Amino acid sequence: MYVDGYDYFITVVTYERNPLLIENIDLLRESFKYAKTKFDFTIDAIVVLPDHFHMIIKTGEAKNYSKIIGVVKSYFSKQCDPKFYTHLLQTQSRIQQNYKPVWQKRFYEHTIRDEKDYKRRLDYIHFNPVKHGYVNSVKEWEYSSFRKCVKNGIYSPAWCEYDADVDYE
Repeated sequence: MYVDGYDYFITVVTYERNPLLIENIDLLRESFKYAKTKFDFTIDAIVVLPDHFHMIIKTGEAKNYSKIIGVVKSYFSKQCDPKFYTHLLQTQSRIQQNYKPVWQKRFYEHTIRDEKDYKRRLDYIHFNPVKHGYVNSVKEWEYSSFRKCVKNGIYSPAWCEYDADVDYE
């Protein structure tokens, strides 16, 4: 649902959960920079894992977040070396539509309604590498906005304990 004036929590997943994002982190960053030349938006928080990323995005017009994600995915797909995805089998419909097997066709979006919801999504983003077993502590994952949030006073540097009140699923 598009609603102006809200932040959006977005999850984008690679096709078949192919773990190509960390190996192509510079290309992903370049894809976001390219999208910024087309649209006005900020990313309040982000975490990039091998096969997906989560972020909280702020944009002037709500309907633009779909376009932003489309530009990021398209730019990344066009520039990504085929060696990272040619091993994947594709469905007939993806072949007919000329989709490269880089991203899932859709993405998940959630409109953040209030401060409590925002904080819950922010925690989810930063705890995600721990949840998936990539690191033991939030501060260990380098592909995250956690350090920026510490610098901005949102988190203490020691924040990384499991919080039973937060739904990490």
